[in-house]
Amino acid sequence: QVQLTESGGGLVQAGGSLRLSCAASGIIFNINTMGWYRQAPGKQRELVADITSGGTTNYGDLVKGRFTISRDNGKGTVYLQMNGLKPEDSAVYYCNGIINWSREYWGQGTQVTVSS
Repeated sequence: QVQLTESGGGLVQAGGSLRLSCAASGIIFNINTMGWYRQAPGKQRELVADITSGGTTNYGDLVKGRFTISRDNGKGTVYLQMNGLKPEDSAVYYCNGIINWSREYWGQGTQVTVSS
């Protein structure tokens, strides 16, 4: 069984920063793409950013230039550094991983709230 465990969410004022972490654990042979998605109330889940095992990154249009995704392959961990946060960034942020060739896993989600 594989688990993704997120941490780092919370409440921050507009313009502030937060750093999310997501660690994979369990029986793991390989980790391919890892990423972050978010879902606000009444909206569909959307891609925030993802990163391949080789380090190629991809960002959603709304966060380009403000958020940075990175990963530590040795620790099976992916990070999301969020700067210049806006109230519209408020959402539950979910970690996603393609692990053990092609199986997809999700974390339980962590709440990010940005006050104006």
